[in-house]
Amino acid sequence: MNAISIVIGAICILVIAYRLYGYFFTKKVLKINEDEPTPAHKLNDGQDYVPTNKWVAFGHHFAAIAAAGPLVGPILAAQFGYLPGLLWLLIGAVIGGAVHDAVVLFASMRRGGKSLSEVMKEELGPVAGFCTGLAMLFIITITMAGLSMVVLGALERNPWGTFAVAITVPIAMLVGIAYKKTGNLLVTSTIGFILLMIGVFIGPSLQGTWLGDLLTLERQTLALILPIYAFFAAALPVWLLLAPRDYLSSFMKIGVFIALIIGVFIVNPAIQFPAIIPDFLGGGGPVVAGPVWPFVSITIACGAISGFHAFVGSGTTPKMIDKWEDIRVVGFGAMLVECLVGIMALIAATALHPGDYFAINSSPAVFATLGMDTVNLAMLAEQIGMDLEGRTGGAVTLAVGMTYIFTGVQWFSHLSSYFYQFVIMFEAVFILTAIDAGTRVARYLIQDFVGEAYKPLKKTDWLPGNIFASALACFMWGYLLYSGDISSIWALFGVSNQLMASIGLVCGATIILKMADKRIYVLTCMIPLVYLYVTVNVAAYWMVKNVYWNSAAGGYSVLNGILSIVMVILGFIIVVTAVRKWKDLWNSPRFVKGKAIDVM
Repeated sequence: MNAISIVIGAICILVIAYRLYGYFFTKKVLKINEDEPTPAHKLNDGQDYVPTNKWVAFGHHFAAIAAAGPLVGPILAAQFGYLPGLLWLLIGAVIGGAVHDAVVLFASMRRGGKSLSEVMKEELGPVAGFCTGLAMLFIITITMAGLSMVVLGALERNPWGTFAVAITVPIAMLVGIAYKKTGNLLVTSTIGFILLMIGVFIGPSLQGTWLGDLLTLERQTLALILPIYAFFAAALPVWLLLAPRDYLSSFMKIGVFIALIIGVFIVNPAIQFPAIIPDFLGGGGPVVAGPVWPFVSITIACGAISGFHAFVGSGTTPKMIDKWEDIRVVGFGAMLVECLVGIMALIAATALHPGDYFAINSSPAVFATLGMDTVNLAMLAEQIGMDLEGRTGGAVTLAVGMTYIFTGVQWFSHLSSYFYQFVIMFEAVFILTAIDAGTRVARYLIQDFVGEAYKPLKKTDWLPGNIFASALACFMWGYLLYSGDISSIWALFGVSNQLMASIGLVCGATIILKMADKRIYVLTCMIPLVYLYVTVNVAAYWMVKNVYWNSAAGGYSVLNGILSIVMVILGFIIVVTAVRKWKDLWNSPRFVKGKAIDVM
């Protein structure tokens, strides 16, 4: 098997799915038309609600949903071979992810651009709304820990990478200040990008210096620094750090993604992994502890279907859509493009020799028990200029895999170390951007919940409340980060994230039963919902029994077990409430003179 065959085949499937299933779902199931203006027009305030060109809205939505998940998840799931991850990416994205994103975006727009918790409150009542809001708080907290865990593996004992990432903070702040003062986006962004590249290229000069020694940090030290950084990022004005950093990181994201596609078509690397690795299908793998099912669908969340997308699809994006028809491009289409990102990450991982992959993604002690030998790892470590063994988390594997692909270009060997550190910076900066935004969202959720008991806390412009909520948010996910490992935290993130996707599909099924011309159309949401909900509960049970509450397991954590059980209970309450509503809708007279009544 070679990489080009997978890429071309995947692109054909995704294009056909968009053209046929995307049209059917938006036109026939959701009955999208232009009979009424979108919330962006009806509530246009020039700030949050602004009619936006569909391609600009697509760019915003794609940048927001495609964070570290589609890059890291497929790499970790490569433990089972390339086929399980590839199948789940394609099937999950077409049948589940694209439907989920489109229907959540549609539901929010039908309710004036409200958040998913508010939509659920109006659709299913206050109990479901409260449980959804609480689940969102749990999920965003666990998401921050899961994303941060990836950064630890990339920057541990890597002074070059740590410097390149750290320098982005003052650079982003400089860009933010300069743009606020001058209003010249082109000049400020160009200067910012040049400074980022300088940060990468001066990295080798740090070796052996006092600064290099200072930036050679262990995992636990980084686990303390990241939440402290996030506290200030969440509390600072959005224009000073969050917005310019997001903007600059988008350049790197597009550049790396295009480079990988070009590299695959130029080099056409062979996929060195087998389709299936039988030894780990039943569980016990060094990267993902659980069996291939349910954990391939838990490990690969973003890229196939992701509940995190519901935060965006019921957040900023529904306030920007210019025409109802744009839902197909922005909601359905962006998810399929993210699926392609996940497939490219899977190729980067499986282009490595399995021995090299497992040496990177497991500790040296565990790797020694696998009976495998490395093949190209020593050569890659020499070219890159750092030790690569035991750097778990997925970020290093992606950077090494991409570097290995490009070694097929003769002149590239001289740039291997720079390219590797550029990819590391790209991943870390993009993840930190998501952490900035996610911590701010967690702050808002905390202020909203605790504000019910203490009203001043609901005021987002009240400084003491902002400080308290930001500190609490950082402490919650920082504790999970400090006390966990990638196997346990990423599984916890996957379970919570896919539970959120289940909640989004519950909302979609409710809306379709209310308005679709044919009741059978509810299967578009019900099929992925049933699969995902069962998968989430089986995975949660397996992790609690075998890892979180198993004192002999490496990921033993009573807290993680409690969090898993709480989330499962919240999901159960929401599903039971929804089933009662569905029963009423199914039995209600919805047709007058042969036409279905829209009871939205």
